[in-house]
Amino acid sequence: MASSSASNSSLNSPREQVRATVPKLVELTDKVVFGDVWERPELSKRDRSLITVAALVALYRPEQLRVHIARALGNGVTKTEISEIITHMAFYSGWPTAMTAAFVAKEVFEKVAE
Repeated sequence: MASSSASNSSLNSPREQVRATVPKLVELTDKVVFGDVWERPELSKRDRSLITVAALVALYRPEQLRVHIARALGNGVTKTEISEIITHMAFYSGWPTAMTAAFVAKEVFEKVAE
């Protein structure tokens, strides 16, 4: 049953939602971003998640931030650490980006708690 849930979750991922529209972009995302860059041993996945969450906060990318906060939690980043990243970034990327990120984090945290 967990396998079915994982499959449904996979099918509902943002990449799967746009695969038919931009198949090459999704292929490159799968092979290069997640198949190569995220697998490089020079940084742990946890460290890559910290960096990615901070970058997405700074760039005001709430849709991608939602996915990467969930990934960060799976990679061992705590809710407290994510909260601290958002607070820290407020002083570098601006208050509006941090407040938007805070609402995204709240949504992801609540969904994970279910």
